[in-house]
Amino acid sequence: MKDAAPQTVYLKDYKPTAFVIGRTNLTFDLYDDRAVVTANLAISRNSLSKDQTKILTLDGCPGLDLQGLLLNGQPVESSNFLVGSDSLEVFNVPDEFELTTIVNIRPHLNTTMMGLYRSRTMYCTQCEAEGFRDITYYIDRPDMMSEFTTTVIANSTAYPILLSNGNPIERGELDNGRHFVTWHDPFKKPAYLFALVAGALSVVEDNFVTQSGRNVVLQIFVEEKDIDKCGHAMLSLKKSMRWDEERYGREYDLNIFMIVAVDDFNMGAMENKGLNIFNTSAVLVSPEVSTDTAFQRVESIVAHEYFHNWSGNRVTCRDWFQLSLKEGFTVYRDSQFSCDMNSPTVKRVEDVSFLRTHQFAEDGGPMSHPVQPESYMEINNFYTMTIYEKGSELVGMYHTLLGEETFRKASDLYFERHDGQAATVENFVCAMEDASGRDLTQFRLWYQQSGTPILSVQTHYDETRQSYQITFKQNCPDTPGQTNKKPFVIPIRLGVLDHDGMSISLNDAGDSEILLEMTDETLTYTLENIKSKPIPSILRGFSAPVKLNYGPSHEELAVLMANDSDGFNRWDAGQRLTLDACMLATNDIANYCESSLPVSLIEALTKLITDDSLDPAMVSLMLTIPSEALLYEQIDKIDPMTIHHARKLVRSEIAIALASKFQETYHRLKSNEAYTPSAEQIGRRSLKNTALSYLMLLDEPRIDLAWSQFQSSDNMTDKSSALVAMVNCPLALDFATRALASFEDQYRDETLAMNLWLQIQATNTQPGALNRVKALMEHPSFSMTNPNKVRSLIGSFCSANLVNFHNESGLGYSFLREQILQLNQANPQVAARLVAPLTQWKKLAQPHRKLMRGELQIIADAPNLVKDVYEIATKSL
Repeated sequence: MKDAAPQTVYLKDYKPTAFVIGRTNLTFDLYDDRAVVTANLAISRNSLSKDQTKILTLDGCPGLDLQGLLLNGQPVESSNFLVGSDSLEVFNVPDEFELTTIVNIRPHLNTTMMGLYRSRTMYCTQCEAEGFRDITYYIDRPDMMSEFTTTVIANSTAYPILLSNGNPIERGELDNGRHFVTWHDPFKKPAYLFALVAGALSVVEDNFVTQSGRNVVLQIFVEEKDIDKCGHAMLSLKKSMRWDEERYGREYDLNIFMIVAVDDFNMGAMENKGLNIFNTSAVLVSPEVSTDTAFQRVESIVAHEYFHNWSGNRVTCRDWFQLSLKEGFTVYRDSQFSCDMNSPTVKRVEDVSFLRTHQFAEDGGPMSHPVQPESYMEINNFYTMTIYEKGSELVGMYHTLLGEETFRKASDLYFERHDGQAATVENFVCAMEDASGRDLTQFRLWYQQSGTPILSVQTHYDETRQSYQITFKQNCPDTPGQTNKKPFVIPIRLGVLDHDGMSISLNDAGDSEILLEMTDETLTYTLENIKSKPIPSILRGFSAPVKLNYGPSHEELAVLMANDSDGFNRWDAGQRLTLDACMLATNDIANYCESSLPVSLIEALTKLITDDSLDPAMVSLMLTIPSEALLYEQIDKIDPMTIHHARKLVRSEIAIALASKFQETYHRLKSNEAYTPSAEQIGRRSLKNTALSYLMLLDEPRIDLAWSQFQSSDNMTDKSSALVAMVNCPLALDFATRALASFEDQYRDETLAMNLWLQIQATNTQPGALNRVKALMEHPSFSMTNPNKVRSLIGSFCSANLVNFHNESGLGYSFLREQILQLNQANPQVAARLVAPLTQWKKLAQPHRKLMRGELQIIADAPNLVKDVYEIATKSL
């Protein structure tokens, strides 16, 4: 039978709780085989609720073994309470009282990594979204904000470090070699922000002086073997704290800020108040075992979790339907931070590329939902691209429409109004309205309507009148449960160029860029006194999360790619050129025709790679053609093999045409300088390794360059890039085999590096990938109980090795189904994330369509299916 007949939760049904918990006192008595949790709760009737019930209902789970229940210090009679599978009901309660529960739990048996569990020898918690009910009975919802005091007791030898939220207020030694630490968090918070860590950990310590002059102790706790990998995270934390003060006026509020690195963790990191718990992959880096991408990811995630102190903790969300209130806003804030720390254009390109590939696919699939969902079965399934990335784009549109000064005024107003509260999306929009004096009623449709709007563009040049007209039309396709969408507010940043690439003035003020605000289904803009037909530069900076339906010529795209003053649109023009080339190649292969690249594309790329004045990071991005996943988004019926070969053909033709240029670029950018994760060095390494990847596609691949780089490089970026190049080159099999063995021998004790080793092999596009993946599942470096390893091997194969995953035998689909069902009970969150590749079956051509749907049906029909997996599987069918 299914897991407790999953029930749907609706936004429209929200009601305040009948009771509130003003104070929460917790005591954790930790042992190797159990934990005794005592919760003393100060409870009173909620003045905001009309419910006058005498029954107190607390959330719980089957794993809670109730040992004691007291009301105002007196034991509660067995006839006066009821323990259910997921709740505790206490009858005949007064309007104000103290309730004490004592429960036993078994963290060492907890494989879900929700609630309190063990990561090897360490105790740790993950309570978002509803994990606190796995620890003790509680009103476990985000609007239940309480002041927490937590005492942690454990053996002082096995668990010398005892951490929780807030500031430490007392510590001491107890009998039998045990000790305790008491923590107090003066800021009320919901239970999902609770955290606890106990273990034998080493610490890196620093300090930060806030703008008001307070000294804050900064600590990163790790296993002793990782103590040398914390420096970048600490530096990133200090940069984040200063940036948030300067950009948003937000100062840190406790005396101590702690980060703990945990190897067994479902997410990237968690913003628990004052005690952030991080996946090791999101906090630990060193040049020897981490790539440039890993360094940038750590900087971004550290910033994201720190920024949550205000956009998520001090102001939290009223219910889970408001999730983007904290996540979308904080993603936008960490994107701004990364722009300021690195290249703004490169960051914007990376963000939009990710959005188009993943969030647009989500918008067009069976799990499409609004930024503010109307319902859910399992809240963990709604930590989605739509909530995070699209939610961030909505905040970015506020910034675009209101301007920097007014946007800052609005965010200040939001924080001031709702500090210490559980807020709503409506509260956020009202702050934007009140600060700007604008009516944003129509803008709210971005929160309420799902799907990606399509912005179609038509242009007309009247040579006689020398006028140029641009007409925009918007529509949004139907999505599950939503039809006949109303027009959105779409900010359109617009520039216009002549055919020499020079900007044309768009108004009497001489502005070369203007902002159009589209509110109706159509919008027309006219330019006068235009002497020749110009080239529009539309949606500069990707000013709205829409699909642009506009077909400029290859010559016009080449002009934009070479001359547009907007860096994002320069990249986008290049992407559209290569995208067109891939689509032409796809059609030619499908129709058994010869294929060749447009001359304009080769000319544009030649000009690009020979321009030394350009940022190497941007050149690298512009030379990287759209991924197979993005190409899937352009086609109604996907033939994976045809798309793979078409993309490979385009890359090979580019490699042949620009071979000498790639070789010159590679040698020009080789360097012996000491490694730093600076934007300048990262850009040079990126372009060098892009050139190498193209050189490995030649009929006579430059294996010598890749092998030499692999052997001599002193950093993981160059070493892994060379390894990827050899692994994916059919003529470099012997070198790839030697390199993989050498890598394993050198890094077998470095978890982060071995995860990368698994990922590189999982994404090897040469035939036989599934057998290689199955063999690696038996390798000592792999474990089904560790989410990072599952993502590195199984997740990478199914989402990034599409040509092998979509093998016509269907074995890739059945393999994924087997792994999902194996993880179903053990780790529902990881299992549910793995279902995503199977949800796209409707877009596939036969036989893939039938085979994939069949595997999805087997999952949906499986016994004992957890609701995380059940919801996605059934909605996708």
